[in-house]
Amino acid sequence: MPRSYPAEFRRKALDLVDSGRAIRKIAHDLGISEQTICVWRRQYLVDTGQLPGPTSQYQAELVVARRGIAELEAELQPASGRFA
Repeated sequence: MPRSYPAEFRRKALDLVDSGRAIRKIAHDLGISEQTICVWRRQYLVDTGQLPGPTSQYQAELVVARRGIAELEAELQPASGRFA
């Protein structure tokens, strides 16, 4: 499972990118991969409406909805573990 970084840490990394520093240097200095910074940057651009795609809020709501569906499906399953 991917490592989770605090929102403040991600924001500081993106501020460094916005200041013009090279992503490779930022990644090295912070001990994270360049790809991680690129993913954060892309999601920031989506969240601010600069790129199309699902926002972080939408993705979080989708996770909650899927968990709820999984719980409801589990309640519907008979004791044998299969749907009727």
